[in-house]
Amino acid sequence: MSQEKKNYNLVIGVIALLAIIILIAVIGWFVSKPKPLIIQGEVEASEYRVSGKVPGRVEELYVREGQMVQKGDTVVFIDSPEVRAKLAQARGAVAAAQAQNRMAQNGARREQITGAYELWQQALVQEDVMKKSFDRVQKLFDQKVISAQKYDETKAKYDASVAQAKAAKSQYDMAVAGARAEDKEAAQALVDRANGALQEVEGYLGELYLTAPSDGIISATFPKVGELVGQGSPIMTVTDLSDIWFTFNVREDYLHGLQQGDKIQVEIPALDGKVINATVTYRAVRESYATWKATKETGMYDAKTFEVRAVPTQAVDGIYPGMTAILKNAKR
Repeated sequence: MSQEKKNYNLVIGVIALLAIIILIAVIGWFVSKPKPLIIQGEVEASEYRVSGKVPGRVEELYVREGQMVQKGDTVVFIDSPEVRAKLAQARGAVAAAQAQNRMAQNGARREQITGAYELWQQALVQEDVMKKSFDRVQKLFDQKVISAQKYDETKAKYDASVAQAKAAKSQYDMAVAGARAEDKEAAQALVDRANGALQEVEGYLGELYLTAPSDGIISATFPKVGELVGQGSPIMTVTDLSDIWFTFNVREDYLHGLQQGDKIQVEIPALDGKVINATVTYRAVRESYATWKATKETGMYDAKTFEVRAVPTQAVDGIYPGMTAILKNAKR
């Protein structure tokens, strides 16, 4: 009876030992079992900055952060007294150039033409008088009645009257013909230049009312009403929610199944774990100074990190930039 009891205890001990060994093995298997690889990324979207070409003061903001806008909607008005002053100057320059051009195209006034004609007639009368005087002196000189000096003086006066009559005729012809072709072209060029300057200022005037460059949501506004903004300074950001993608930073030894064109599944915790089908569209190495990881100490190689982008295959309601995205079924 004592021997049987010993055998029974031995069996019990062996069974307990086997149970302990099995339990340790199961625990060791669970402990050593590789954990599922989790690659976390985020949702991103195209962003557009609203900025103006002219400096000024923010007079009015027509939208608020979180408000949806359509492309072309007016979102802000910038007041710029300098642009209005330049507009007045440009308009004045155009008016002056146009007046000068009309003067060149129309020629001299009627009064100027009449005055030039009268001066020409006066010069002709003077020429006729001097012609008669010269003819009389010529006869007397031929008869050797007067000296050569008197003859020369009369001839000089006659030549001067002829030249004066020709000059008066030229002035009259010029008044009748008007400005030269070159002067007319120069006047027209001044008008064109003034109109160009006016169009430039009017273009800046249109930049005082800024519009949304795309459909989307106002995700940020920077200055407040009344603050000064410089040329090109961003005033607000419009996020296009129709242009969404997922971005992941993946170590190069985990890039299996992440080639361009591959289909993947992405889980969005913010949407109650909704799984979205997406297509890999971009893959490129990140800057080595920020993503390089030394693994030689474990007998491996130096691993680099790649940026992987994927675009949803269809529109997703309720998704916003900044949400966490988890890559499903990632492989080591």
